Amino acid sequence: MNGTIRVGNLFGIPFYVHPSWFFVLTLFTWTYSNQLAVLFPGLGAGIPWILGLMTALLLFASVLAHELGHSFVAKSQGIEVKSINLFLFGGLASLEKESKTPAEAFWVAIAGPVVSLLLFGLFTVVGTNLTISGPVAAIVGLLASLNLMLALFNLIPGLPLDGGNILKAIVWKITGNQYKGIVFAGRVGQIFGWIAIISGFLPILFGRFPNFWTLLIGWFLLQNATQFAQSAKVQDKLSSLTALDAVVPNSPIISESLTLREFANEYVIGKDTWRKFLVTDESGYLVGAIAVDALKTIPVDLWPHTLVKELVQPVDPTTTIKADQSLLDVVTLIEQKQVSQLPVVRENGVLVGMLEKTSIINLLQRQAQAKLA
Repeated sequence: MNGTIRVGNLFGIPFYVHPSWFFVLTLFTWTYSNQLAVLFPGLGAGIPWILGLMTALLLFASVLAHELGHSFVAKSQGIEVKSINLFLFGGLASLEKESKTPAEAFWVAIAGPVVSLLLFGLFTVVGTNLTISGPVAAIVGLLASLNLMLALFNLIPGLPLDGGNILKAIVWKITGNQYKGIVFAGRVGQIFGWIAIISGFLPILFGRFPNFWTLLIGWFLLQNATQFAQSAKVQDKLSSLTALDAVVPNSPIISESLTLREFANEYVIGKDTWRKFLVTDESGYLVGAIAVDALKTIPVDLWPHTLVKELVQPVDPTTTIKADQSLLDVVTLIEQKQVSQLPVVRENGVLVGMLEKTSIINLLQRQAQAKLA
């Protein structure tokens, strides 16, 4: 999340706060300290502010515990937790990848609300069984109520909330398709977003100001649910396509037996399409790559006597992909390796061609246009 401030590590997980968190911290502290001052007029001048800040920090500690619930279950499944962020609307645990099965996804999703319900139970027991009174009793009661609200709100069955992830896991289990689960839960999240936005505007009918927080929450749900649904549609499409589908027509492939003069005349001079070519042996197997700029390292008069294979540079085998590999895996590899081009080979190692980021985008655009037609 852009603009976040790293606070430290919790159980090996980087912990960040967004600037919006300070706004909510200040607002909650100010609001609740005023309430405490009214409820308990005998408190000193600065005591309500101290208690209000302490309550706000305990609330965010509860949110943090909620996210740690998700994180611990994810880590138990071998999933790395990249970070935990606290921001305007609560918290977010950023996971390296999705769970492998619907059941595992369900347990990751439900873990946060379970932690919040346990905290609700803990604060309720403390408030009813210990001899506390006054501001402390009020704070404990408030924290119990807020943790219950946090659990129930997050169980709303629409993305990006935990309930949406639970719904996603259920639809995934029924359909056998993870992305259908995301799209369905995203659509439900959009519905709840619109409900919140409409509810936020309802006070206008009674001559009052719109409910700012309800509108903000509705906008947050709508925007994120839409992104989830759109992203899942693309991922679903990518998972049904293979690397072979996105190979660039007339890919830049040359034989290692060419002389540099032949290479220059046939593929470089008067052509600005490619600056790098894949090189194959006589059987069609990938042996490496050659950049056009490599020609500059050899005197022109030696080009007719120098073979391409003498200038070939090896290709990182981890960036070579199989023709039947899912395009979703290919996109993941492109992002991990920070590359824009990948060689595509068949199962037997024979080179098929080059795949580019742009060729994947063009393929998706062609399919979308064909569907509209």
